[in-house]
Amino acid sequence: MTIQTLMIVEDEALVAIVLRDELQEAGYKVLDLTDRHNEALVVAKAEKPNLALVNIRLAGGDNGIELAEHLKAMGIPVLLISGQVSRASSAKTVAIGSMPKPYDAAEMVLAVAYLLARLKGDHSLPRPEQLEVFDDESFELDPAA
Repeated sequence: MTIQTLMIVEDEALVAIVLRDELQEAGYKVLDLTDRHNEALVVAKAEKPNLALVNIRLAGGDNGIELAEHLKAMGIPVLLISGQVSRASSAKTVAIGSMPKPYDAAEMVLAVAYLLARLKGDHSLPRPEQLEVFDDESFELDPAA
């Protein structure tokens, strides 16, 4: 089985580290943690992750929704991880879902497994309670016309 690769773009270092550790324990490969738009694009281009977990408010005033647009254009699905629920919901066109803060790291592992399965067309896993999944069309990774 191929190991799924994830990217975490989060400006709160402790949150990012806990999340990374939890996801690695669950068997995922997690790329270098980033907290800035440009750094994240460099990491994403170097090793295209299967899923990017992106906070909306990033370091240096960077915007995670803008980053999500760039990642989607690269064919990388994005899960927004943010306490800014209404802003996350407004980004339905660039992300496949939203996991509002505060979230439990174990719940995030379930959310990631669920989303990766859905991206492969597998609908067998139950949707984690905290996870908001945007329209099914967001699972079609063709860039928006």
